[in-house]
Amino acid sequence: MGKVRFWSLLVSVVMTHLSGCLLKPEYTRPEVLSTDSYRDEVRDEISGADLTWWELFKDPNLNSLITTALRENRDLAVAMARIDEARAILGVVRPDQFPRLDVSAGAVRSDPSDASLLGVAPYNDFSLLGRLGYEVDLWGRYASATDAARAELLASEESFKAVTLSLVAQVAIAYLQLLDFDRQVEISQRTLHNRHRNTVLIGERFKGGYTAKIDLNQAQIQEQDAAAALVAIKRIRRQTENALSVLLGHAPHAITRSPANTNPITIASIPKGAPAMLLERRPDVRVAEELARAAVMRVGVARSTQFPSISLLGVLGLNSADSTKLFTSDGRTWSIGGNLLGPVIDLGKSRSRTDAADAQARQALTIYEGVVLQAVREVEDAMVSVKTFAEEHEIRNKQVEAARSANMLSRRRYDDGVTSYLEVLSTETSLFQADLARSSTLQRYLSALVQLYRALGGGWQLPIQQPTPVGSQL
Repeated sequence: MGKVRFWSLLVSVVMTHLSGCLLKPEYTRPEVLSTDSYRDEVRDEISGADLTWWELFKDPNLNSLITTALRENRDLAVAMARIDEARAILGVVRPDQFPRLDVSAGAVRSDPSDASLLGVAPYNDFSLLGRLGYEVDLWGRYASATDAARAELLASEESFKAVTLSLVAQVAIAYLQLLDFDRQVEISQRTLHNRHRNTVLIGERFKGGYTAKIDLNQAQIQEQDAAAALVAIKRIRRQTENALSVLLGHAPHAITRSPANTNPITIASIPKGAPAMLLERRPDVRVAEELARAAVMRVGVARSTQFPSISLLGVLGLNSADSTKLFTSDGRTWSIGGNLLGPVIDLGKSRSRTDAADAQARQALTIYEGVVLQAVREVEDAMVSVKTFAEEHEIRNKQVEAARSANMLSRRRYDDGVTSYLEVLSTETSLFQADLARSSTLQRYLSALVQLYRALGGGWQLPIQQPTPVGSQL
């Protein structure tokens, strides 16, 4: 009869636990966005979150680099390990909500001294006991802790996606920068070749007495200026290769890429997205929200320490002073009990712990709101960059055409003795700068497209090893 009552009480307690916890907090997503449109309207129906956008550049070398980075980048490996850590922590916290069953076995031979108060003869004690312990989660301490750990696991998974998204964008931008530097090297080499030819020509004219030495000096200055620019561009190109190599998870090495004159503008569409979509698309926004949820749940953990805890303990097993009787009916033993432990005077420690958790939750919620606003800003910035850099690139094309025409005309005027060499120098400098600016603008336009897809939260859905969804394990 006693065992029946024990199990009936245990079932009753578990049902009470499952029916809800009195102090477990509820998380509500803060309202941050009041509009569902951007300042600049999107132009098509492509979803930036549903495609591997870098493939739109139609560059197999870029695709290969991204695949390598996703497979071997160290930061991505760290993010994956953090998911494993968070999952293990959840496995530590979650069982606290349920009864725990332990087993103990012992064999003792004791011989109290003759001078002891017991004054008993030597005796044996053999035992084999099952101990069932359970703390009633009346205030939601363990349920809140489990929800907090689960939210942190979700945050670690979203963080993995955020690292993936950032890594892909970094690789793509570094690759586009290398193409830009290759173009700038070609421009500088062409300019250096032309200026060297000018220096030789003016040197011959100076020897023949047809021009002043200052013209020769100016030509030499311009030639060395182009040479210095070429060296500087090669230096930063090499440094960019080194940086990209590390993103790939490799030691610095040469990067295979398409020819510098390749025109990678194959993206004709701007991806669609509204601010509200960022709450679900952007991994960094999801990270901030899950961390805020975890912080709110930890308020429930802290608040529960202000109230008494109720624990139940049941013991069922065998105990005997004679090993031959341990497994007989005479050796059976059981007990059931409970205790209540709660603070009476703790000088406000429990209350202060709750206040601290509440303040941390407010911080996390505010951080989430800031992350959402920053995400919207990044999309706005990227859209205006795509639009304006495209317009600027067209202007730079016209500028280069005009600079090239002016350079040809000024050279003819100088050869005909109509103008000084200073005019030729001015137009050559303008052409050199216009060529470099056009190449840079092209790179910034393409990088803006990358940043737009990244800002919209697209491209992390990849055919690579993904962490196991937490829903399948809980």
